[in-house]
Amino acid sequence: MEDSVADLAEKLIGMYPEIGDHNLNLDMEYKPEKEYWIIKLEKDDFKLHTFLDKKDAEACLGGVECIYLGVQIGQFVKNFEMLEREEK
Repeated sequence: MEDSVADLAEKLIGMYPEIGDHNLNLDMEYKPEKEYWIIKLEKDDFKLHTFLDKKDAEACLGGVECIYLGVQIGQFVKNFEMLEREEK
């Protein structure tokens, strides 16, 4: 499973460059009984926990972007960018 975590993390970072661009902490946990991944993104006090089902994760490893996850990441980044601008 460790290889799967590393492979999926690498693929997600490649597909969604905002993870690296904004130095987001990416952590993942697989729940075999439910057949989904918990994707955790953090930056400072901002946290996003979302789910990626096994089928979507396998598609991601095959090079197919998960639209739902991309929208979640995009909104997460937008939220803290907006707050950072307001603080300046």
